Amino acid sequence: MIHDTDPNLSPILAPVSLDPNDLGESKPRRFARARKILWAGGIFFVLYLAFPHEAQAQFGDIFSAIFSTIQSDMGASLKAINQMTQELQQLHQEIVWPLGMLNSARGFVSNSITTYRSYMTQIFTLSSPSATLPNPQQLETILHSRTSTQIPALQSSYITNYGTIPLSTQASSQDRLMMDMDDALAQQNLKTTLIADQGQDVILATANQMENQVAVSTPGSNPFLTAQAQVANLRCQAYMQKMLAAELRQEAGRIAHDNVLTKRRAASTASLSQSVSGSLTQP
Repeated sequence: MIHDTDPNLSPILAPVSLDPNDLGESKPRRFARARKILWAGGIFFVLYLAFPHEAQAQFGDIFSAIFSTIQSDMGASLKAINQMTQELQQLHQEIVWPLGMLNSARGFVSNSITTYRSYMTQIFTLSSPSATLPNPQQLETILHSRTSTQIPALQSSYITNYGTIPLSTQASSQDRLMMDMDDALAQQNLKTTLIADQGQDVILATANQMENQVAVSTPGSNPFLTAQAQVANLRCQAYMQKMLAAELRQEAGRIAHDNVLTKRRAASTASLSQSVSGSLTQP
């Protein structure tokens, strides 16, 4: 709604207040309001042109002072900052982290990768099949596959090549127990070596990746590369501990096997001594 206005004021300068109820005002009223705004803008533009030339000159002096401050004071400060930045960069490149030595170290790492990596890869993945018959060749291929997904095939191929446990009517219970235990230890260690070969490939891939990072490393990245190397070292130590545990199990199984043979010889000797003693004392 439009409030009552002072009759002495111009209709253009008369205060106009908005009321939420006016949101739905009609089109003629919105047209009248727009026309008032255009009139107010025109009056303001005429008053600006009517200002004296001295006032316009004052505006020009203000802009000139601003430009002079930017070019002189701020420009000199920016020039000093740029000079300090260049000197700091030169200090880092010549004293703190000599650029020539960094490029030399990077070149050494790149040359080492180019020269030795392919040969080392061939050594680590060298396969030397020796079996001549089909079943041993299959077992040998599985053992050199370097993947743990071949473990079920390894077990079936082992039975094919080394045979199954004889029936209870074909061997003594003690011999069947020993054969079963020896087969279990042998298969367990062969499976462990298969997993270890796969883990070795993972460690080598990690080592190659870290070597590539060193070849393009920047000053300040040394702590991050060292942390990655420590993690890879711990993983490698875990694989080695697993292999040592498998070797200890194999050695313990061999000692137990030999101990069983010793016990059987002692039992046979005691039985023979008893039989001989009985024969000699028999009337």
